[in-house]
Amino acid sequence: MAQHILVAEDEPAIADTITYALRTEGFEVEWCATGEELLCLLARGPADLIVLDVGLPDCNGFELCKEIRKTSAIPIIFLTARTSEVDRVVGLEIGGDDYIAKPFSPRELAARVKAVLRRTPSGHGESKTARVNSPFFIDKERMKIWYFGTPLDLSRYEFRILEVLMRRPGHVYSREQLMEMIWEAPESSMDRTVDTHIKTARAKLRAIKPEFDPIQTHRGIGYSLRES
Repeated sequence: MAQHILVAEDEPAIADTITYALRTEGFEVEWCATGEELLCLLARGPADLIVLDVGLPDCNGFELCKEIRKTSAIPIIFLTARTSEVDRVVGLEIGGDDYIAKPFSPRELAARVKAVLRRTPSGHGESKTARVNSPFFIDKERMKIWYFGTPLDLSRYEFRILEVLMRRPGHVYSREQLMEMIWEAPESSMDRTVDTHIKTARAKLRAIKPEFDPIQTHRGIGYSLRES
């Protein structure tokens, strides 16, 4: 089944270019011109990714992203005429997965969409998952994880790390793999970044269950989630 992309862009010519580029790559695309229309499309059914113009006529794309993030972890790529570093940082910090400045190459946009989808947990229809006998419960749409029945107050990257480890308990992920799967710009981050987020996530887990550490460190290799 083709992956479903929502495009929120108020300029029809740009929207047509995006739609054509993505459909050429095999994506199913729906276009809307306002934030209100986008929220209606999201309420109607699940999607795999949003291409979101920051300058929509009825709202600011950054504020709309914040609203979406209250209930959904769907990947969001910002599309904007703003090119300052501050705007890029703000967009990523509030929950965006990538940031593309206008004018842009349609082929680059399609490549960015593919890259974001590759590092995104698969299956928009599997928002709530739990493993038998697992102390974890995850609601992907709301970006929430419960540990022994207690909700965790996680940062964005702590959530992503735990989500990846939960996919395959016992499987060892190297730091490089985690950075490639989780970080927007892995080439600009350091291995220690993974270690730092693992450390803070562990502290939050131990605050709930001090005697148990579900994350295993494999020295010189990486990390895994205990199988039992």
